[in-house]
Amino acid sequence: MTLLDAKNITKSFGGLTAVNDVTLTVEKGRIVSVIGPNGAGKTTFFNILTGIYKPDKGTVVFDGRPIAGSRPDQIAALGMRRTFQNIRLFGNMTVLENVLVGMHTHLHAPFWSIVTRAGSVRHEEARARERARERLAYVGLDDKRDALAKNLPYGDQRRLEIARALAGEPKLILLDEPTAGMNPNETAEATDLIRRLRDELGLTVVLIEHDMRLVMAISERISVLDYGTKIAEGDAATIRSNPRVVEAYLGKGATA
Repeated sequence: MTLLDAKNITKSFGGLTAVNDVTLTVEKGRIVSVIGPNGAGKTTFFNILTGIYKPDKGTVVFDGRPIAGSRPDQIAALGMRRTFQNIRLFGNMTVLENVLVGMHTHLHAPFWSIVTRAGSVRHEEARARERARERLAYVGLDDKRDALAKNLPYGDQRRLEIARALAGEPKLILLDEPTAGMNPNETAEATDLIRRLRDELGLTVVLIEHDMRLVMAISERISVLDYGTKIAEGDAATIRSNPRVVEAYLGKGATA
């Protein structure tokens, strides 16, 4: 079944067309990659899917609902969560508190109950902390739950972003360069985690990634953008041998 169906998405900034008539269909339970050279429009496309930008043209349907133009919090509440190319943690909050922030769309205590510290509020907070610790344990960070996020090593900060995204009980998780800046060991651990998100938690995963070995090893479907336009789509073997993809990455001389 189709979980995400983005059709003919176009977004311009002034005279620059960052995303040009891009279509992407993602089936439930798949791992899909969106790749392309720097400046190809990949992160802009993610920003449209998650409501940060409104498309100039096109439609986005998520889990059967049209969402183009919806606010980011509304889209997150429906079950689409993301990480960012540049890590966006709350550095002066603890690891556990960062994950609790990711649960905000699932906490429903009314204002006056919060003010008066009603029993229902304390019960909801206790359950939230328990779920947060479960997510931290899943990514291997529960033993660091009381540390400040800014004090974590780089690879752990990346995993914390994933834990925060998982806290919102997503159906689809968008990962924007999840292994950027990682050493080989950290990349191998991140690759295993991405597989487990699908295989153990049943999530659908769409990732932007520049590590081609990871992309080719983990992706069931790959879409390639260049200057905002989708130039190729297919499985790893198809993409690897596509001359337009080789040209986009290596230049015209590489296809000769």
